[in-house]
Amino acid sequence: MSNKLAFIMLDGLRFDTAASQMGYMHHLIEMGKASRFKVKSELPSLSRPLYEVLLTGTPVYRNGITTNQTVRLSHEESIFHLTSKNGLKNATASYYWVSELYNTAPFNKMTDRVQLETDKPIQNGMFYWEDHYPDSHLFSDAHFLLNRYTPDFLYVHSMNIDDDGHKFTADSKEYRNRAIAADIVLASVLPKWMEAGYQIIVTADHGMNDDGQHGGTTTADRDVPLFIVSDKLEPGMYEEEIPQLQIAPLACELLGIQPSEAMQKLSLPNLKKVSS
Repeated sequence: MSNKLAFIMLDGLRFDTAASQMGYMHHLIEMGKASRFKVKSELPSLSRPLYEVLLTGTPVYRNGITTNQTVRLSHEESIFHLTSKNGLKNATASYYWVSELYNTAPFNKMTDRVQLETDKPIQNGMFYWEDHYPDSHLFSDAHFLLNRYTPDFLYVHSMNIDDDGHKFTADSKEYRNRAIAADIVLASVLPKWMEAGYQIIVTADHGMNDDGQHGGTTTADRDVPLFIVSDKLEPGMYEEEIPQLQIAPLACELLGIQPSEAMQKLSLPNLKKVSS
């Protein structure tokens, strides 16, 4: 069993859109290669707070990242911290808020776009700041990092679905077509990454409503997909609704490392326990 993990976060992708538009990911399920769950996001269903939730497994009231305007380094132990502490390599191709949470805040566009072989929690990072930065370019950045550094943990953060949701609303051909486009990008890169021994997580931070917004408590705001490609989990379509706080300890389990003390105990169904 491999312990390498590529964690892909498709910002703003709601569950029903993923279920209806992502043909390649569902092909993997039909062929017995992947599993799918529904995740209920934490509140508030906003981006920066949920980046912290996904990467530290801590709720907003504890971690203090309460708004998109909370610009400071995290006070929690993230998956980047944990992989470094365990002697593993990590890398990310992400929106610049991820750098502001774990490497340096505020982000300096002139100096912080490319951060390679650092002694910070994110060892190797390539960051962007335009929400329309093409997913095709982002996954090329990620593939470069994978080939150059063979990280044990690769985090990839896409913004195009969220961007089109805000521009056109979730009830639009543009939003649905952008989800299809992301699925096509995944179909291009995931076979290579799986062949290289990577397990895969694909999920989202929050959904999108028909006003082109998120932040509230509705299913459109909160229900997001979780796809997992790993031989540590029985494939299939699962009906269980997974709390978003379970994703960080799940990532630790797939990486074969101990979660932080602040993370929930993992209770995902049909997972083969592997960590010591």
